[in-house]
Amino acid sequence: MPTTGEKPGIGTNQCKNCGETVHPDDNSDHLPPCPKCDGTEFR
Repeated sequence: MPTTGEKPGIGTNQCKNCGETVHPDDNSDHLPPCPKCDGTEFR
């Protein structure tokens, strides 16, 4: 399960807390906190 600050790669990550999705578009992008609730754990 990726968390804020990790590099999960290209794809969709869904916040465990609120369900908001974050879409890194480059393999070197760091996963930000959830833009909706500031959650830090994703699936």
